[in-house]
Amino acid sequence: MRRLALVSLLALAACTVGPDYTRPAMPLPPQYPEPSTGEAAPIAPDWWTLYQDATLDELIAAGRKSNSDVRLAVARVQEAEGALRELRASIFPEITGAASYARQGVSTFSQPPVPPGISTVRPSYQALISTSYEVDFWGRLSRTTEAARANLLANQFGRDVVAITLAGGIAQAYFALRSLDAQVAVLDNSIRTRRESLEIAKARLDAGLAPELDVYQAQSALADAQVQRRDVARNRSLVEHQLAQLAGRLELKLPSEKLAGDVFSLPLVPLPPAGLPSSLIDRRPDIRQAEEGLIAANAQIGVARAALFPTLSLTASAGVQSAQFADLVAGPGARIWSLGVALAGPLIDEGRREARVDQARARREQALAGYQKAVETGFREVADALVNVQQTGDSEAELKARLDAARNALELSTLRYQSGYSPYLEVLDAQRNANDAELAFVRNRQARLAFSVDLMKALGGGWNPGMGPEAKR
Repeated sequence: MRRLALVSLLALAACTVGPDYTRPAMPLPPQYPEPSTGEAAPIAPDWWTLYQDATLDELIAAGRKSNSDVRLAVARVQEAEGALRELRASIFPEITGAASYARQGVSTFSQPPVPPGISTVRPSYQALISTSYEVDFWGRLSRTTEAARANLLANQFGRDVVAITLAGGIAQAYFALRSLDAQVAVLDNSIRTRRESLEIAKARLDAGLAPELDVYQAQSALADAQVQRRDVARNRSLVEHQLAQLAGRLELKLPSEKLAGDVFSLPLVPLPPAGLPSSLIDRRPDIRQAEEGLIAANAQIGVARAALFPTLSLTASAGVQSAQFADLVAGPGARIWSLGVALAGPLIDEGRREARVDQARARREQALAGYQKAVETGFREVADALVNVQQTGDSEAELKARLDAARNALELSTLRYQSGYSPYLEVLDAQRNANDAELAFVRNRQARLAFSVDLMKALGGGWNPGMGPEAKR
């Protein structure tokens, strides 16, 4: 029976209604507009290992195992796999078995009457095997299976989206934590410097060499640095809580000894080769997910159109029946069987099924718009990430020059104030400029690392040597 169903399916495949899927054309520039700089290098699928930080590797591994979003995505894939297996099984006949026993009392006043000596209680034993099969003449089952297969792939790509997003979120939160540690160190040094300046101002006031205003200004500058440090420490606690949640930890506190570290000790990842082709966004799981949704919506048009035509069903059953249990296998007299064929189709439905076809077409247009948006968004995100990585890299040297100048200015202004050659206002300006320059330098490095993560995510997990223009020659 299974072979018969398979042969029937193949023979009637030409009758499948509904449009076959073809990928829509999405015109894009051949290359991303911003060229990369630096040495090109391949990126592994586990791209976060390029930062060479064992704690980051541990956090991402924990998140991929325990994060609730990952577990939800995995469960959705398992559900879609089950749905596809169910639909694939539906192209074969379903065979069921049944066994029953019943006792029936018959009226003595029925017509014709029960003959004398015949019991009015009639037992019945029955064993039956039955099957039913819908001939997929119009391709309803095959289109439904096609949609389920696309839905499974969409869920698998959705799981990949969650995995990439999670790894990127953990990496960026970890870099933010390392940056905040560095900012705390900067502010601690600023507090120490301003406290020393306050002591100098007090000593000069006691010696009659400076006005009391200098002391008040020094106290204000010290309090300002202390407030900044408190804000940074508060933000660090919040980021640490976020990191713990992303990593799937029940506790909201991660071991501080594992998280402490200088953001500048992390290596910078290699940049992609120049002339990166825009077709690379096909690797992005969110774009592949959107396309599978489009494939599923396209197949649903065929499902809706198949409902416009009659359905052909075949049924069969065979078994035995008798009044005594021992007679079930006594001979051919106990055998029962049936064969049937049914043809059913709509006659008058006032356009209900046509309306469902129109709804399916409209859902396909929605899926097409979603696919187009995913492609356009992917192209923009890669282009934006390339710009951000390049510009923050170029800014680092300028910020370092600003920092060196601010440090020198602070040292010189402090010496001049101690010697009585300049007012304390110059020291305050120099302290403020040096503090801002230190923080800006640290935050730019954090942004540079975060933007490199954005580029990894935007490219669907990195690149390899075969993705540059030289691979096309």
